[in-house]
Amino acid sequence: MKQMIVHCTQHITRMALLENGRLVEYAAERDQQQGLVGSYYKGRVMNVLPGMQAAFVDIGQKKNAFLYVDDVLHPHLEKQPQVKPSIDTLLQPGQEIIVQVRKEPRGGKGARVTTHYTLPGRWMVYMPFAEYVGVSKKISRESERNRLKSIGERLRRREEGLIMRTVSEDEQADAVEGDLSFLRAQWEMIVRRAEEAAAPALLHSDLSIVQRFIRDAFNPQRDELMIDSPKAVREAEAFLADMAPDGYKPVGLYRGQESIFTAYGVQEQLLKSFSRKIILEGGGTLIWDETEALTVIDVNTAQYTGGSTLEETVTQTNLLAAEEIGRLIRLRDTGGIIIVDFIDMELDEHRRQVLERLERVICNDRTKTHILGWTHLGLLEMTRKKARHDAASFAPVICQCCGGTGKVGAWLE
Repeated sequence: MKQMIVHCTQHITRMALLENGRLVEYAAERDQQQGLVGSYYKGRVMNVLPGMQAAFVDIGQKKNAFLYVDDVLHPHLEKQPQVKPSIDTLLQPGQEIIVQVRKEPRGGKGARVTTHYTLPGRWMVYMPFAEYVGVSKKISRESERNRLKSIGERLRRREEGLIMRTVSEDEQADAVEGDLSFLRAQWEMIVRRAEEAAAPALLHSDLSIVQRFIRDAFNPQRDELMIDSPKAVREAEAFLADMAPDGYKPVGLYRGQESIFTAYGVQEQLLKSFSRKIILEGGGTLIWDETEALTVIDVNTAQYTGGSTLEETVTQTNLLAAEEIGRLIRLRDTGGIIIVDFIDMELDEHRRQVLERLERVICNDRTKTHILGWTHLGLLEMTRKKARHDAASFAPVICQCCGGTGKVGAWLE
């Protein structure tokens, strides 16, 4: 069973998702700083750089957004074996275009935007100009995949594209059609606003953090939703009434004296999960180090002595580590390149078991993750798509003296 726990303060909303009591996702959002990913803007092209095959677009933020040539070309055109046109033949300075944010601004970089528009609904993702129907790879039954694809082909108009989401499995065609009608109306509203607004202008914002998680990871009839704010409860119930007109499990209002995160064990799990050193069941440890583009995770046996031989001890530690790493990557919303230094194993069979354990846990992650395999040095390489800010906004402030390393230049004293 899933539990969605929402803690609201005056300026910040924090959300935790528990599966059988274990924390698997966490996010926080300031009331006045809702994330940009998924939002639509009418922007003005400021600079076109043929040497980079990119353009910078003013969308009204502090930094101009970055638009790469692949995000301007038709979704199918970029996959064809042909020379891409120069971006200055596609865009001109001063030109006004509709763009959608696909990646948050980070550091000194502006947002990454695209013209490959998508609108996620409850049962599908709507793409106004993609011209195909796809079905989630997590739906394994071929008969159900064919049924959903047939529904999509029947409903879509010529230029439209649809991706049937995992939750659409076994869903009635009428519900899918209603979702499509809602998304079409949303897109038409975006187009109308673009015709009327002067660039730069916000045309459409993505849902709030609570609404996104209800839409993407919540079963209204089965899962539990507990919130500590009466206002947020009313907003969640209104959203559920539209999303699940056939009924939903009542939203709970938490009235306890202690923090809702403390009462449900979320705070304790957060403290352990966002540490640099994570202690595994049995005594093994993970050391978690992050840079802007690379995360390195080191696995150690530490005090774990569970096996009868060294190889068995090492393998059991690595299996426990793979399970925890899969959960923490999703929880911490780690993105970019990820390198895992598992303890060296002698047998290929044991390396295969560790890889399969990690893949099994990662398949529950809604963010696209690609495991590349073992390097010649015995390291495991993987990548994970990065769109929003880290969930580590919860993490403590880095020490200005040592930068989080625990070391200072004593030789300077």
